[in-house]
Amino acid sequence: MADIGEMLREARMRAGIDISEVEAATKIRAKYLRALENEEWGLLPGNAYVKGFLRTYAEALGLDPKLVVEEYKLHHERLSEMEMQPIVATPSAGERAARAGMAVPRGWLIAGVAIALVVVLGILGLTSRNNSSSSKSHPTATGPTGPTGTPVVRHPAARFQIIATNPVYVCLISAQGHKLIGGRTLASGERTRVYRSRRFYVLLGNGSARVKINGRASDLPPSANPISFAVGPKGRRPLAANRTPNCG
Repeated sequence: MADIGEMLREARMRAGIDISEVEAATKIRAKYLRALENEEWGLLPGNAYVKGFLRTYAEALGLDPKLVVEEYKLHHERLSEMEMQPIVATPSAGERAARAGMAVPRGWLIAGVAIALVVVLGILGLTSRNNSSSSKSHPTATGPTGPTGTPVVRHPAARFQIIATNPVYVCLISAQGHKLIGGRTLASGERTRVYRSRRFYVLLGNGSARVKINGRASDLPPSANPISFAVGPKGRRPLAANRTPNCG
């Protein structure tokens, strides 16, 4: 039998049909028809397409499509990937037994993993205890430190302001002993600025004043006598007579 490509070309030329006419009749692109006639199988999509094209082309030319396809399968069809897989010999009974002997029993494997896990957890626990003991033995100071490296303890500050409702004598001393108001009389309606300190010691000539502690205002009890009290972040409290501030 003549080559497939030559047979197709001769049949088409005998019928006086152009490639473009075959393309229109079969819906196969002209470049694939030429590849069939030239037996350029590598230009075609794959075995399934090639056999379909050959069958359709042969029918269009009045040839036996089954004969053409069988000729292609016999001489030109490429093996599929499955067919091209190498043949692997089945292991003999002796080889299977040898492999089984080399396999680690599953129970031993599980036991080995469990032992390794216990060892790792023990090491981690010991390390954690050592770190905890070290931390307790050598506490780390946090926050700002003084010149000697010792931690500086910060105390909360209070905000304090005096508003005179009538003329009133004021002596105001900070926790550090600084005279913030060194004994002067405030006029009615006069306000001091807002002071900040850990604690204040206050002496008023009478009760003609309102005070603001941390932004909250409160009236003092009416009194024609001097009033002394201490002010802190939590509020004010009376002072004993021997603790009365002195701005003289």
